[in-house]
Amino acid sequence: MNITSYTDSNRSSLAERYRLGDLQVLELLGSHPAEERSWESRAAYLDDTTDKRAELRRVAEAIQAYHRQLPSCAETEKSLGKLREGALVVVGGQQAGLFGGSLLIYYKALSVIQAARDAERRLSRPVVPVFWIAGEDHDFDEANHVNVQSPGGEARRIRIERPEGPRLAVSRTPLSAEMWSAALQELAAQLPDSEFKPQVLERLQSHVSDAPSLSLAFARLLADWFGKQGLLLLDADDPNLRALEGPMFRELIARSDDLETALKAGEGRVLEQGFKLQAETAPGSANLFLHHEQGRLLLHKDEGRFIDRRGIVSHSREEMLELTDRRPDLLSTNALTRPLMQDYLLPVLATVLGPAEIAYWAILGPSFREFGMKMPIVLPRQSFTYIEPTVAGLLDKYSLTVKQAIEDWETLRAEWLGKQDEWKLDEQFRQVKEQFLVLYEPIMKTVSGLQPGLTRLADGNRDRILEQISYLEARSADAIAKRHESSLRQWDRIRQSLSPLAKPQERVYGTVHFWNRYGPSWLSLWHDVPFEAIGGHRLVDGLQNV
Repeated sequence: MNITSYTDSNRSSLAERYRLGDLQVLELLGSHPAEERSWESRAAYLDDTTDKRAELRRVAEAIQAYHRQLPSCAETEKSLGKLREGALVVVGGQQAGLFGGSLLIYYKALSVIQAARDAERRLSRPVVPVFWIAGEDHDFDEANHVNVQSPGGEARRIRIERPEGPRLAVSRTPLSAEMWSAALQELAAQLPDSEFKPQVLERLQSHVSDAPSLSLAFARLLADWFGKQGLLLLDADDPNLRALEGPMFRELIARSDDLETALKAGEGRVLEQGFKLQAETAPGSANLFLHHEQGRLLLHKDEGRFIDRRGIVSHSREEMLELTDRRPDLLSTNALTRPLMQDYLLPVLATVLGPAEIAYWAILGPSFREFGMKMPIVLPRQSFTYIEPTVAGLLDKYSLTVKQAIEDWETLRAEWLGKQDEWKLDEQFRQVKEQFLVLYEPIMKTVSGLQPGLTRLADGNRDRILEQISYLEARSADAIAKRHESSLRQWDRIRQSLSPLAKPQERVYGTVHFWNRYGPSWLSLWHDVPFEAIGGHRLVDGLQNV
């Protein structure tokens, strides 16, 4: 296995500066995973504040109840036992993804597991990996698709359309058996044939045979992939967990104005350091949602009441506080209050975040302090580009580095094709055009002198002749490309693998694509990739047995 670092071209981003330990950015996020004392200090803080969080035994019971819907294994039970006994946790979360979603989700779960193991070693005490599924989110279009590489090499999207009706939370959006069947059929049609394909499709079918929600099907697949690594899964919209979150919802409602002030203070700190805001808070936002039959409604404050912009609901503060006791399952956090709820629910030693998440967490320092909390250690998600064996061979054939293939592919492809032109057609056509213009110039002057009206005709005639020469030039270039069609397909194969749709590989292709191509051993071998506490992008080449 060959693993090398890939230098981020945007080294001035907030997330990258944090990853590299920039002291100015550390002021926003409070600590850094490269510092040993950060881990020890955070663990000591969690030990001292147990009584300020939800009862961990009951949280473990809720997670155990959720896991009864998922594939089970002994390692998961061990993690649950550790949690009941008071283990700390490393958390990472994501919106669900159809058939496992993109590779970055796999890498995030991997980062959570490896970080928990690393923390156990650092602290000599139990630390459990937890993956937080954002099932309460209602943006179905973020969760309803996965991309694979078709047999023809193109990136193809498989999706499930959102059912008609209100925009409910993804975990509350019902999907029929027919919808799942159609999605599986489309996946089967787009995945290239392989020795592993029947088993992959059979396993996916087993997860959706009872027509579950997208979030539950996603959880079952993650349990399949990571259960033996002891990963615990929870859904933010799980009613058993919501029943434990009432006290924190009460705080968020009762002190909503204080929260708004703290968020604005956090935004000011980020702006003062010259960064743009990842997402600016709206004035008067309650930073909470309400689950309603008309959808998941974003709440705002208006003259002491909590309302939605569509005028569907209007609740007094007292009515909202009553919900925290009577129906906490109707309440839902947003991206900025979810971290606070996460810290109330679990003893979070560290949280694994992607670059965009790090950018918006940077405003949360004052909010954590406002609620008597401290921000956990922020761990940048590990990021990878996988170099397939055939692609590694093509890179060698054309003397390309991965960085060149990702960042300069179009230019280098054109240069390579130009070198195949043994006739120097570019030069010949350039000379012909220049000579034609020299020969044509006297005629232009002559006919213009004969009759002024002929000038326009002469101009048009010249342009048409040049167009015909250019047309012949293009056809000649096509003929050269035709001669090297096989090689150009290889160039395209490099691009389609490393940078599909001109985007990072991990953001386009689904894990299911590589699972299908290389089998289950490809999934498990990622656990041998060394853990980097500060994250960063790495190139992985030559996974054994693939």
